[in-house]
Amino acid sequence: MEKLLKLLVLLPAIFFLVTGIRWLVAPAAIAPTFGLTLADGLGLSSQIGDMAGFFLTLGSCMLIALIVERRSWYYPPMMLLAITAVGRVVAWLLHDATLAVSQIVVEVIVALILLVASRRLPQKG
Repeated sequence: MEKLLKLLVLLPAIFFLVTGIRWLVAPAAIAPTFGLTLADGLGLSSQIGDMAGFFLTLGSCMLIALIVERRSWYYPPMMLLAITAVGRVVAWLLHDATLAVSQIVVEVIVALILLVASRRLPQKG
């Protein structure tokens, strides 16, 4: 069970890291995946920097949690994912955005996996 749980953390961590790197090296290729058109100037800088930072932080914290076996490393990615899911619902409710159900489901499932991992996987120290 422990190995399966670690794998369930590792796979999205790798996906998030790859997504962050793609934002840095090929933003035009990944932007449409998020329903985005690349801006220019400061907007482009914000898109690339914010999206890369978001995904690289998610993936890095998840990998660090697995490597150092400290529960505290699961909480930042859990918070980022949960707040993103809530933000998507707020965008739908208040700002006439499309309800991004498939993205919300992924965010909630990965956040729940991280919650379970933080409770079930052994911790050093």
